[in-house]
Amino acid sequence: MTFYLDENLPPAIAEALRRRGLDAVSAHEIGRTGISDPEQLAFAASEGRCLVTCNLRHFVELGREAVRHRRPHAGIILCPASLGDDIGAATRALARVAERYPQGFGEYGVIFLTQEPEP
Repeated sequence: MTFYLDENLPPAIAEALRRRGLDAVSAHEIGRTGISDPEQLAFAASEGRCLVTCNLRHFVELGREAVRHRRPHAGIILCPASLGDDIGAATRALARVAERYPQGFGEYGVIFLTQEPEP
């Protein structure tokens, strides 16, 4: 699984994922801030990257529209804002998703990222 973090998430999460050996880029790193949500999803899809966002309200609807209009994407991971603010927790949670779905989770997959309790 490869990740594309939209501008609502800190680029430090993408950096931390790469340190774990995962393929991740941030909208901040590649100059794609200020782009509309549909354009963000279309870009991620064109790159075969699962889009990760804290913008739950808009991307839930974009996921529905993708199914309705048969516009496949490479997945959407909805990250609660509280988790997106914690770089370590977000990185661990995304690494678990990558481990569980190494090939991605389908052309229309949408999941909600959760944090595991600390041991």
